[in-house]
Amino acid sequence: MLTPERSGTGSVAYDAARLAGTLRRELRGAVGDDRGTRALYAADGSNYRAVPDLVVVPADAEDLAAAVALTAAAGAAVVMRGGGTSMAGNAIGGVVIDTSRHVNRILDIDTSARTAVVEPGVVLTDLLAAAKPHGLAFGADPSSASRATLGGMIANNACGAHSVAWGTTADNLRSLDVILADATRLTLDSGVGRELDSGVGRGLGSAGGVGRGFGSVGGVAADPAVAAVRAGLAARPGREGELHRALQAFAERNELLIRRRFGQFTRQISGYALHRLLPEYGYNVAGLLAGSEGGLAATLQATVRLVELPKAKVLCVLGFADSITSADCVPVVLRHAPLTMESINNELVDRLPTEVRDAAVHAGLPSGNAWLLVEIAGDDEAAAASAARAMLEELRDSGATASLVTDPKAQAVLWRCRTDAAGLATRRADGAEAWGGWEDAAVPPERLGGYLRGLDELLGRHGLSGASYGHFGEGCMHVRIDFDLLSSRGIATYREFVEQAADLVVELGGSVSGEHGDGRARGELLSRMYGADGVALLGELKRIWDPAGVLNPGMIVDPPRLDLAIRHDGPAKDRRLLTVFDYPEDGHDFAQAQRRCVGIGKCRQSSGSVMCPSYQVTRDELHSTRGRAHLLWEMLQGDLITDGWRSTEVRDGLDLCLSCKGCLSDCPVNVDVATYKAEFTHHHYARRPWARPLSHWSMGWLPLWSRLASRAPGLANRFAGLQLTKRLGGIAAEREVPPFAPETFTHWFTHRDSPGSGGGRRVVLWPDTFTNYLAPEIGRAAVAVLEAAGFEVILPAKPVCCGLTWISTGQLTTARRVLNRSLGVLAPHLQAGTPIVGLEPSCTAALRHDAPALIADNPLAASAAANTRTFSELLAESGWQPPHIGGVAYVQPHCHQHAVLGFDADRKLMEAAGIDAGLAEPGCCGLAGNFGFERNHYEISKAVGERTLLPTVRSLPETTTVLADGFSCRTQIAQATPRRPRHLAELLAQALPTPRHPE
Repeated sequence: MLTPERSGTGSVAYDAARLAGTLRRELRGAVGDDRGTRALYAADGSNYRAVPDLVVVPADAEDLAAAVALTAAAGAAVVMRGGGTSMAGNAIGGVVIDTSRHVNRILDIDTSARTAVVEPGVVLTDLLAAAKPHGLAFGADPSSASRATLGGMIANNACGAHSVAWGTTADNLRSLDVILADATRLTLDSGVGRELDSGVGRGLGSAGGVGRGFGSVGGVAADPAVAAVRAGLAARPGREGELHRALQAFAERNELLIRRRFGQFTRQISGYALHRLLPEYGYNVAGLLAGSEGGLAATLQATVRLVELPKAKVLCVLGFADSITSADCVPVVLRHAPLTMESINNELVDRLPTEVRDAAVHAGLPSGNAWLLVEIAGDDEAAAASAARAMLEELRDSGATASLVTDPKAQAVLWRCRTDAAGLATRRADGAEAWGGWEDAAVPPERLGGYLRGLDELLGRHGLSGASYGHFGEGCMHVRIDFDLLSSRGIATYREFVEQAADLVVELGGSVSGEHGDGRARGELLSRMYGADGVALLGELKRIWDPAGVLNPGMIVDPPRLDLAIRHDGPAKDRRLLTVFDYPEDGHDFAQAQRRCVGIGKCRQSSGSVMCPSYQVTRDELHSTRGRAHLLWEMLQGDLITDGWRSTEVRDGLDLCLSCKGCLSDCPVNVDVATYKAEFTHHHYARRPWARPLSHWSMGWLPLWSRLASRAPGLANRFAGLQLTKRLGGIAAEREVPPFAPETFTHWFTHRDSPGSGGGRRVVLWPDTFTNYLAPEIGRAAVAVLEAAGFEVILPAKPVCCGLTWISTGQLTTARRVLNRSLGVLAPHLQAGTPIVGLEPSCTAALRHDAPALIADNPLAASAAANTRTFSELLAESGWQPPHIGGVAYVQPHCHQHAVLGFDADRKLMEAAGIDAGLAEPGCCGLAGNFGFERNHYEISKAVGERTLLPTVRSLPETTTVLADGFSCRTQIAQATPRRPRHLAELLAQALPTPRHPE
């Protein structure tokens, strides 16, 4: 029987261990029943937690079908999962079947029919990328496109920004291949509507859009084509015919109630789409399954409709005094056939990174406190702009400010303000936490202003606030509200608010869900929306499809209370762990830091981000930022992962984290797994030094070994290159250990023949371990450039170190001691306000970001962070004009520079030198300090580099200079390609009129 901590929700009790054994024998994919795997999948993008009994990762579509059939036959709950981004809690509990890792092929794109055949795990951006060369796209495009799977989009009837023109996922389905709980496999068509001049695009940009039916009642209903299709399906043998006969009888018996309650407007996503069974909708059974949250059948394959991309489009950004005023203008904008009409407000824009916010203003964000982003299409740019100006003319008296943006890069900057909203909204400007739960209501667009007024009044009544964004063109508004989900009183207030908000929406003819689904968050509210008789219809339909009630039970039909199983209301919130890092932006609380991750899953995207390089290679949830954060949260919960800091599940989950810090910048809520890994590793091995990996001693203590090696570098290099030495140091046999330089940078600086004049502004050049012992030529080049720029360069009076290698290996006591001692050496310079200049990005980032949190009790840490500059920042601030270099460069920014320091100063410096610099696609080189040298990480390290960086470098012309300021980046490139990458300081020094340093 079920063990106590298991939470299966099938209709009958079953033996989970026996089912796991059966699945392992019958499937080629992975079956996980261990605590770590179950903890990994216990949460999604919602407020809820339900520990699954098993997790299945099928190898292909046939494996998927077998998993569904075997699980259902055992009486267990079948919970299909794609990207796990559900905000309603409808992809957790039971037996989770994850389609995203392997069942993710695009099987066909038919350009003449404008269709694509896809498996359920296909990520939307992959489909969009495949369709774009043909001038096609999938019409529904939620902001989670980089990780949302087609199967999940079908389950929730996802909509997205362009649904106002191109319809919802349901409107863009041709057919679905599904499997029922009894193992019956069917192909379900979208009905005959597409042959009856009702196709998607008929209402392109109109206020009605797609999905409102294609004729008055009795019009299309009488068409013989519809009757013939229905009759043919009902006459089929076996379970298929039985199903269609039951569906048709159900629709005929309840026709009047269905017409009155369902399908009232495009964003009425709550419940099942019963109206699609009606004749005027062409008996669209595939459309019925869209939005059913996996409760009727499991999708094995889908044929989807593709739409033609517009020939040209422009973006109008309209600024308003507030969101209500912008909502009142929605009907006016709809008259001009927009492709999109999305909203954001100043609460979200103010939370953007400064550089993104500044870029948005530069790109055309007008003044205001709320904005509508409106896309207008045309046959060419001139026609699109003319149509946009006609809209602006009609809005002239509305008080809106406006800008018309035609440049695609500027448009992309402005759209980022919207696409990052789901994550940004999870924190208020003052750092307070905000949550979903009432983030997805929709009303008819003409009533949106009334809804926002009522919602503001309701928020005020309960002392709550929220940051809103959403699809105003279809009356759907998303909002994250600062509910208190950590106390029983706060949860009671949450429930009261949601019930009253549901009544407000129902009064306005709206839907409690506009695209995210009902799930645990809103299923209980359906009785307020549809009434007892409407909810009874939902239950009747569920029984027709799934008599045993094993397909995602509790979603839509017989839902649990919306205030149960809230994952934040558990032991974790009360655990105040004694940590080494201070977590100043999280109330000095490690648990609050883990609550940053709300599961939206941006870390699961496969390109365009530095974040989670190991996930980009493995596509395993365990190696995503979200997966690691969830494991740490489960460690704090303590009921599934019970051994705290000693947890091997958490250790193994963090093992492939490269500590690149990409999540610190690329995650919308700045989850910082590199810091959490260092913290965990410190405690995991506390008082057990013998248990540490050998690499922690060899590379974690690199500054010490380097100092010793500098006394006899030749001997040290011979010793370090031995395979025995590598084995003893935990270093991969395939790796070449970088040689120690014959002379250190600090020795050269102290004994150089022609020191600087000393007449300029003083700067302290930080002699990091990598520059000092391994690449002193970069230090020499930097001195030459800085002195040419008029600075007087000095070094610290004694050896210093940022502690980076000890931080990354979780030896935080030593790191604190090293940092405190080093800042003591710097104290006179810090008191004088002398800039500290870093050449190695990882060390510079450690001074700027890690030190203030690691030695928060030392006031010098904040001073060092404020005074530290990158090489390029210092030169850019000084106004120095570099020599003209020209030529083309390919630049790989260091991950820590991307995450902490920024690259704008480097870009400006290269532009001033006439360098045509192309940046590598965002991503880690794969070496990442000690990570890529470690014995068990070599293959992953190489695979990360081979994704884009290394093949691109190999393909570059010889005349293209390869630039990489990070030692790890240079080492990875040099060891895997024929090229020798250079530091920007070297390139600038080489172009100085007179050589200022000996080689």
